[in-house]
Amino acid sequence: MWSAGRRSYPPRYVQQARQLTEARAASEWLRAGSQTVQQQALRDFDQAVTNFYGGTHRRPTWRKAGIHEGFRIVGPQAGRVEKLNRKWARVLVPKVGWVKFRLSGPLPDAKSYRVSRDRSGRWHIAFAVVPEPIPGPGTGEVVGVDLGVTVSAALSTGEKLAVPTLTRGEKARLRKLQQRLSRARSGSNRRSRTKAAIARLKARKADRRKDWVEQISTRLAREFDVIRVEDLRIVQMTRSAKGTVDNPGSRVRQKAGLNRGILASGWGRLVQRLEHKAAGRVEKIPAAYTSQTCSRCGTRDREARESQAVFRCRSCNYTTNADVNAAVNIAAGRAVNARGATAVPVAEKREPQLPTSA
Repeated sequence: MWSAGRRSYPPRYVQQARQLTEARAASEWLRAGSQTVQQQALRDFDQAVTNFYGGTHRRPTWRKAGIHEGFRIVGPQAGRVEKLNRKWARVLVPKVGWVKFRLSGPLPDAKSYRVSRDRSGRWHIAFAVVPEPIPGPGTGEVVGVDLGVTVSAALSTGEKLAVPTLTRGEKARLRKLQQRLSRARSGSNRRSRTKAAIARLKARKADRRKDWVEQISTRLAREFDVIRVEDLRIVQMTRSAKGTVDNPGSRVRQKAGLNRGILASGWGRLVQRLEHKAAGRVEKIPAAYTSQTCSRCGTRDREARESQAVFRCRSCNYTTNADVNAAVNIAAGRAVNARGATAVPVAEKREPQLPTSA
């Protein structure tokens, strides 16, 4: 009903809350649900509409059964949580009753929580608590992190990290399930079971990626005082390739594969968790030309990167791993602009000297 071109603004939360009260009085089915959950759904919608008209987010979409399953509890009702033992606790969900859940960490003192269901059919409860940041070692150590697809994260220390993925057997099973899904009849029970099996495998892959991000971010926050990462616009980088009017969809398949590789590497989540755990100690460095600049002499050469893994400077003959070389530039804060000037002063006009020369 509403679009950005109209002068009138959609009804806000207060008006919709009054309509909800009237609807609950008239409908027994709506009255059977929790009013808190319904009000929070209206608040979420109001925030989504505000973001859309503010130009920061896209248009709100409809919620789909089996995908956007979840609700939020706030206020005094969120405090009805009891710890049963070391592994289990229970929460009093309005209109449902006591529900047990498995603890993955200490039970926090939260004022709200969200219950959600993923596509593999697992239910989760998340408490809204801002964790305390991890203190740095106090040694002044600086590390640069270069993000990539083949090497998920290369450190300036020379270490190369890769996100764990599915095993060879799991990939083969996923491929067979996808073939079975393409042959299944729409709406059949076989199609539903196949989709659930695919969702469980993909959820296993996502869990491994999240666990890897948590371990790496905690480790970097504990070992280094300053963490410098690439300033990448992941949303724009993973947009679909629709091609042009003259050549529509010329590289759609290649771009789709690159998008899957970027999203599977967990770049955004890693940077986000680093900012949470190492608050105030994460610096974003522009990624322009960091992979084309020699970390030893500062010479920028497009041909220096011979392959995905090899960087060979034609000025000083310095050879190293290409991702590690970029990570060293990021650690030094070498952001190169379009004219070739570096943020860190280097002797670009001086003839390069070999490390062994006198």
